[in-house]
Amino acid sequence: MAQRSPNEVLTPDDATFTQLCETLARGAERWRTPADWPREALATCAEAGVFRWFLPVADGGLGWSEADQTRGYLRLAAADLTTTFIITQFIGACRRIAGSDNPEPARRWLARLLTGDAFGTVGISHLTTSRRHLRTPVLRVTEDPSGEGFRLSGVAPWVTGAIHADVIVLAGTLEDGRELLAAVPTDHPAMRRGDGAELVALSASCTDQVELDDYLVTPHMVIAGPRVDVMRAGVGAGTGGLQTSTLAIGLARAAVEYLTQEGVRRQELAPVAQRLAAEVEELEGRLVAAATQGVCDANAIRGGANRLVMRTTQAAMTAAKGAGFVQGHPVGRWCREALFFLVWSCPQPVATEQLCELAGIDTKNPSEHLA
Repeated sequence: MAQRSPNEVLTPDDATFTQLCETLARGAERWRTPADWPREALATCAEAGVFRWFLPVADGGLGWSEADQTRGYLRLAAADLTTTFIITQFIGACRRIAGSDNPEPARRWLARLLTGDAFGTVGISHLTTSRRHLRTPVLRVTEDPSGEGFRLSGVAPWVTGAIHADVIVLAGTLEDGRELLAAVPTDHPAMRRGDGAELVALSASCTDQVELDDYLVTPHMVIAGPRVDVMRAGVGAGTGGLQTSTLAIGLARAAVEYLTQEGVRRQELAPVAQRLAAEVEELEGRLVAAATQGVCDANAIRGGANRLVMRTTQAAMTAAKGAGFVQGHPVGRWCREALFFLVWSCPQPVATEQLCELAGIDTKNPSEHLA
């Protein structure tokens, strides 16, 4: 049996978890551009066993409950959102690979991924929210004439850490509407990966498009499909679309903790911090309950999380005054990061409700104004 690292976090209540979050928070301001890939932070998380929280014991994980996973993500996001966002995409790849009925992807990749010796990510947003409205699939799948696999051509538009990945879980669509999910190695000339787009925030996540030109997907790479709605196959799917909300609430928690600290020496901030802290606590409670029960209105939680992260970060900026507007102050970074939740996997009903609120339109009857 492998000896446990002294820094390993086995439960959400471990003292080592607090130490991990403090380490991540100290380095979070360093991750600014695509050249600043948070390699050290990810290695620290690997050493702490973070990647194992999210998988069953049978797959080499620690088998944390959904509630504990949610608590884990909340604290990580409050410490370092860029690294935590990368981890969500990494874990998405691990869970899809581990959950496949085909044992080959897990045999090849899973152990190396969980120890941090390899990095994986996902390119699946075009089958969920991004570009789903397009008639022609952005990533096309054809059957190889030899009958020994499939060919991938086109673009996966949003792939986090693509340039650093050893394997990418990609989803593509056949002409008949069926879909394929595969664990695709990146060391192939038929794949071209962007270095990372310059974003308003989280640029160090190196999120960019991946282009494929007649890439041969062999049977041992296939995770699921071809089938209709392959993303609903249950392999590695998250709980009710709550993950994005979790990270938003975690960021709101960071802003509220700043306000609380400032409120100790500035009495006028204390009631503001207390009120916002109570809202964060209430939404965290709803989130954890939803993750545990598996039944919830995910859009309602996401809408609440979006509003709360915008309000808390802007409140923190107001409290920080000019100091917060100087590059390098965490409040400025949090305000930029909060904008990410307006676009990252944001369901249309949530986006419409937020637009109505910004325009002062009655959200109960938006169609009367948006027709």
